[in-house]
Amino acid sequence: MRAFAVHKHAHPSKLTLTTDWPEPKLGKDQVMVDVYAAGLNYFDILQAQGRYQTKPPLPFVLGSEFAGRISEGYPIPPGCSLKPGDRVFGATPGSYADKVAIDVSQVMKLSDNIPFEQAAGMFVTWPTSYEALVGRAQLQAGEWVLVTAAAGGVGLSAVQIAKGLGAKVIAAAGSQSKLDIVKKYGGADYTIDYTKPGWQKEVLKITNGNGADVIYDPVGMITDCLKCIAWKGRAIVVGFAAGTVEKVPMNLVLLKNISLVGIFWGGYSRMPTTKSVIQFVFSLVSAGRVLPPVIYKNVYSLETIPDGLRALENRETWGKAIVRIRDEKPVEKAKL
Repeated sequence: MRAFAVHKHAHPSKLTLTTDWPEPKLGKDQVMVDVYAAGLNYFDILQAQGRYQTKPPLPFVLGSEFAGRISEGYPIPPGCSLKPGDRVFGATPGSYADKVAIDVSQVMKLSDNIPFEQAAGMFVTWPTSYEALVGRAQLQAGEWVLVTAAAGGVGLSAVQIAKGLGAKVIAAAGSQSKLDIVKKYGGADYTIDYTKPGWQKEVLKITNGNGADVIYDPVGMITDCLKCIAWKGRAIVVGFAAGTVEKVPMNLVLLKNISLVGIFWGGYSRMPTTKSVIQFVFSLVSAGRVLPPVIYKNVYSLETIPDGLRALENRETWGKAIVRIRDEKPVEKAKL
């Protein structure tokens, strides 16, 4: 089968598609899935280079979140309610391939009104943003949230979820075109270009001098954001898309009486609350409480994954970058 495999740690731009990768073998309590779409994530770039927290043994297939159908002709574990042809989504190592084998506990049924390409981009980014905002920062309706890299996958989902929960959102990005995307698809209340010197003063002005109650930062610019955080504010470390792990001056944490917390959604994978978080996030979308997921205009293929990851690394994308592995039939493309 086709798979985007890493035989030797390297930047994804140096990797190519493998066309004769062996099909995965089903383990106990696993199902086989035909992958229709998969989501591109920044951590794929790090994992390909051996720089991510989890380091699978070589060789391995990149990818994590996916959507597809339960494969025909493979056994289903006893007691499992899924059946061949069912639409499903989930996250498991190796999703940049024609098929994946996944534990029954890690795959969920997908409703017909959510297209595969949207679902493939939600399993990691949306629960990450929800758990960050609600579980870690304890966001309340009416509070101010500042989201950096707000046009990216996790950033835009954070904007949408925060708005759906009744918060007031200031979306920050590095260009006017990206800010326009956030305003159009995310519904942000205000937008700010954080490449402009002194942008924090604008945040303070918008918030009547109080600052943002919650900072959501997947870039690695917490230190800059602390200049406009509110008293008793909560700053969430989501990632380091800019490439540098910060050393935050702890005197700022002390003087403003703030909380500095992290979110690593991968660490939640085996926790019993994970499915309830994911189900709630999908219910928000299905019920129309938040705007539907935004897919980047360029949908990539298995062959062009290096192009997609390069665009993600260079922060050229907005919304969620997706790999299309199989075409959906027209009847499946119902919109939310």
